[in-house]
Amino acid sequence: MSMHDVLELWWAVPMGLALLGYGLSLAGLTPAQRAVWVQARIVEVRQPEHGASKVPGIPVTVAFQDPATGQEFALPNDGKHGDSVEEAWVGREFEVRYPSGRPERFRVVLNSMDEKKGRTVPNCTVALLLLGLAIHVTVLGGWPWALLGFGSLVTVAGALSPDISTARARDGLLAAAVAVPARVVAVTKDVHTDGEGSEIVNHAPVVVFTTREGVRVTVLSRADIPRPGRSLGRELTVHYAPSDLTVYTPDLAADRRHSEAAIGTVIILLVVGTAAVVTGAVML
Repeated sequence: MSMHDVLELWWAVPMGLALLGYGLSLAGLTPAQRAVWVQARIVEVRQPEHGASKVPGIPVTVAFQDPATGQEFALPNDGKHGDSVEEAWVGREFEVRYPSGRPERFRVVLNSMDEKKGRTVPNCTVALLLLGLAIHVTVLGGWPWALLGFGSLVTVAGALSPDISTARARDGLLAAAVAVPARVVAVTKDVHTDGEGSEIVNHAPVVVFTTREGVRVTVLSRADIPRPGRSLGRELTVHYAPSDLTVYTPDLAADRRHSEAAIGTVIILLVVGTAAVVTGAVML
């Protein structure tokens, strides 16, 4: 078998990995499925340092009980234990997972639906496989197959995107939003270097507000605060959803525009993808 023939079988590797991943998932043998999953709550919220990175999120202490021993643990999460927490208040609940008998190795999981099934890695492998197949048929068949392959991927991506439902759900929650005063207590700073060596500075204000029920909420605001790098100490108004404190905005109009842009992007993907598929089919 020549090297060319070997390269023609590139798809066997991601296909095999995907099948292995789904097989382990069905057998319940993935690390996520074998882990201990428990409900945790925030018992302490600390303020990020001014000028620190936003990557660790809001530093909190998380408390949970080990079902095997009944022992209660209160452990700090500084962004190194799973998902970073960007909306924090004492009493907030979410799931954590850890290897059996090793609660100190806990990981915060803010969206546990996919991870609990252990299919995150094989799903990503399938996505890469489909992308590789689209490139493969493009090289072999030229423009008609390129339009069919990539058009199909774009259409599927648009059809499977949760952005429309997420945007509509957010708009529905913010329709009953409550406005309260807030204050920027710190501003995080991250410096990145682009391909030409220029530095790009990104700032994210840390905002604190108190709900009408007296709950003190600390959030890492990534959007809709003008001149974020100079916002330390700024007084502003935050609109939050009473039924879900993770849904908030300092600018309702801007938030609606973001939702409309997300919905418009999905619609464009569906239209462009469908048009590419039809055009490719006609060109064959």
